Amino acid sequence: MMKKMILPVTLAAAWASTIAVDAHVAVNEDDSLNVALTQVEVVANRATKKTPVAFTNVTKEELTRNNDGRDMTYLLQSTPSVTVTSDAGGGMGYTSMRIRGTDASRINVTANGIPINDSESHNVYWVNMPDLASSLRDVQVQRGAGTSVNGAGAFGASVNMVTDAPSEDPYAELSGAYGMYNTNRETIRVGSGLLGDHWSFDAKLSHMGSDGYIERASSALWSYFGQAAYQNYGTSVRLLAFGGKERTYMAWDYASKEQMEKYGRRYNPCGEYTDKDGNRAYYPDQFDNFTQHHFQLLASQRLGEYVNLNAALFYTTDLGYYDQYKTGRTLVEYGLEPFYNADGEKVTKSDLIRLKYNDNGFGGGLLNINYRRDGWNVTLGGAVSDFDGHHYGLVKWVRNYVGQIDPLQKYYDNRGRKFDSNVYLRANYDINSRFSAFADLQYRHIHYTIKGASDNWDWNTEAPAVLDINRRWDFFNPKVGINFESGSHRAFASWAVAQKEPTRDNFTDCDPAHYPTSERLDDFEAGYTFSHRIFSVGVNLYGMFYKDQLVVTGQLSDTGNPISVNVPDSYRMGCELQAMLKPVKWFDWQFNLTLSRNRIKDFVEYIYEDEWQNPISFDRGDTPIAFSPDLIFNNSFNFAWRDLEASLQSRYVGKQYMNNAKSAEALLDAYFVSDLHLGYTFRNLHGIKEMRLGFSIYNLFNKKYFNNGYAGAGYYVDGSEKVIYRYAGYAAQAPTHVMATATLRF
Repeated sequence: MMKKMILPVTLAAAWASTIAVDAHVAVNEDDSLNVALTQVEVVANRATKKTPVAFTNVTKEELTRNNDGRDMTYLLQSTPSVTVTSDAGGGMGYTSMRIRGTDASRINVTANGIPINDSESHNVYWVNMPDLASSLRDVQVQRGAGTSVNGAGAFGASVNMVTDAPSEDPYAELSGAYGMYNTNRETIRVGSGLLGDHWSFDAKLSHMGSDGYIERASSALWSYFGQAAYQNYGTSVRLLAFGGKERTYMAWDYASKEQMEKYGRRYNPCGEYTDKDGNRAYYPDQFDNFTQHHFQLLASQRLGEYVNLNAALFYTTDLGYYDQYKTGRTLVEYGLEPFYNADGEKVTKSDLIRLKYNDNGFGGGLLNINYRRDGWNVTLGGAVSDFDGHHYGLVKWVRNYVGQIDPLQKYYDNRGRKFDSNVYLRANYDINSRFSAFADLQYRHIHYTIKGASDNWDWNTEAPAVLDINRRWDFFNPKVGINFESGSHRAFASWAVAQKEPTRDNFTDCDPAHYPTSERLDDFEAGYTFSHRIFSVGVNLYGMFYKDQLVVTGQLSDTGNPISVNVPDSYRMGCELQAMLKPVKWFDWQFNLTLSRNRIKDFVEYIYEDEWQNPISFDRGDTPIAFSPDLIFNNSFNFAWRDLEASLQSRYVGKQYMNNAKSAEALLDAYFVSDLHLGYTFRNLHGIKEMRLGFSIYNLFNKKYFNNGYAGAGYYVDGSEKVIYRYAGYAAQAPTHVMATATLRF
């Protein structure tokens, strides 16, 4: 019903925009976008030089120059405190990023201020939005709690994307890329330009594909973007539709180092089974299949000289499943009766193929009003959304099964519903020509339910675990700060609170008697920047102190699933340094460095004696938070002479532990990787306005490294002694590989 109601309303509504607007603001800061807004643009959820938060803007030019089909995460990897991962090893397919060590479920992502994070998992699956970068005007990455945003996941960082504004001039663009591992991208973009002084239309179609560095980790991706816009003096209305379809072979199980030594670095254990002749084989259809569509209606209206009114309606729909071969599965867990084979033996476990489905709908609206006058910049806004997620699983095939089986037999079925609303008041006030004060007060209400049968088997009841979750949260998130600006100097200090509800898995994989509570973050930030014509330098100090942060401790639910547990005290503290030197017009040197300390206080690890029975606890003291390197460094040498460009980009990521127990067996070694980018632009070439040719060499010095993985632990018995054993899987990344690109603009 939600889908039937919201989509027509979205398509018919006459107002929308996500955030406050200023038609005549010029933003000019060294780590911010240099844009003079000549028309109504979406900016109010953005930080500016007067907002006391740490942020970086990535411009359209930077996105275009680096966009060869890799996911958005890889286009943002040079921004401070960012680390990226790739299951397939080459940046296409399933990728993710962490900012200051916080994972994707804690990074709020918006497009035009509209939430992109999945309401239940809080994750963003970039593979569902391939080549989105081709349709973006710019991206702002806010580190820390940032400003108030809509949706889940604002718990340590935010990524605010703005789609392309309508073009006043007609255009057509063809672009393509091809590289090793059969990696390719083909994109066409067209725009009508301004028609009748008011209307414009833009469209984009893209295809991307790759065989992947990891064996069978192929990707076949399609995406689209469409926009119809109307503008008049003081009025802007845009209707957008964008989305994608992906088919990606699984590579998320990773391989142990022992397996890599035996089968090679590219070994992929996903889909592996033993055939009837006893040989190792791979299921050819072990694919993730997903389609996602986003609809947005954005508008704004100037109400006099000082006031802007903005509103939005949006709807996101997605449907998909993954096709997975599982070996030695207990039949009753899938609603199947044991059977007797030809030898009269009772078979209770067998290989099978399962399909796990998600069918989601997410819609809502936003409204805000912005006032600017006499040193005041005030925004009053709010949002409301509703999510409906249907989760179910089907059995597709069972090896040698004897008995009745319903084709595509359903073995679990549950539904998650989430209502999310917030209201906020944000204000900047210029105390005098140098000092300004900032306050941001947000109230957020969430009601979340899950009803139905879980995909976890409850051995106590010998039935699928029953899900009956009904939780409500009310959060008050204040943020205050002060900003100083004088000539080339800027300094700020701020304190912010962010609170976050648990994710779906935190409930479905947990014991009903031990459901997790919400988490709280107190974020303290202080920064200083000096800007000069030739160079600039900036430093940001942060302290992020968590109460009841959810972390993995080794504890398992009564169905054997790893669970996240609220730990009382943990923190992230660090220093982010950025610098730029431009001694001549044709060369600049940029780098950023993050030094941090990320710790859980008095961490207790649990290791199980017998599968998920008889846990034994170990006091490990203060331990590093998993996947949180203490050192991240990015360096870039950039040359631009006439129409020739060259850039050498390097990044160093310090060692990371893949568990919270500081286990040497769960260590990702530090790595240093460099990429070389070359480009040349031909202009006014036989009717072509521009033709840009590019060539990139990734991992220039052929570093063999891993940037992600997993770790676990258990016991084995050696004589009369119990010995802890630890195991780990690693995401191997591609060695030296190349990519060529071409873009034609008409």
